[in-house]
Amino acid sequence: MKPDARKAAGPGGEGRRSAAVGALIGAAVMAALDEIVFHQILGWHHFYDRSTPAVGLLSDGLLHSAELLGSVAGFFLFADLRRRGALSAGHAWAGFLIGAGTFQLFDGIVDHKLLRVHQIRYGVEIAPYDWTWNISGAAVLLTGCALAVRTRQRAARDART
Repeated sequence: MKPDARKAAGPGGEGRRSAAVGALIGAAVMAALDEIVFHQILGWHHFYDRSTPAVGLLSDGLLHSAELLGSVAGFFLFADLRRRGALSAGHAWAGFLIGAGTFQLFDGIVDHKLLRVHQIRYGVEIAPYDWTWNISGAAVLLTGCALAVRTRQRAARDART
């Protein structure tokens, strides 16, 4: 790593930018996995299931559009960081995991339980699905947080040397 890139990717601005870009991409990827696997392949639910099937399909299309825009924007920002030599891979990976885990927990807690816009699956005992979805989301989020702490410590140590 070039000395100026190491300084830029340290605890300050560019490390935070790398993490933010990673979080955007992570949330978009998790939204895509959710939409493709659970909405399309398995057909377990739509993003909004409290109306007609046509509205459910429309809501899936809107979710897909948002996730695609997030992915495109995230990868453009990622490419810009790389082009400028300011990308911190550790921060970006930490952000990716934090974004993915946050999306999954938000979906599991807010969408499924608080707003009840949809459930993971219908016609079955839902508790095992909810626990699996939320625990795996928390595990991804905590892994990202641990990586963020480790990356921040490593960048601070490198900046001192």
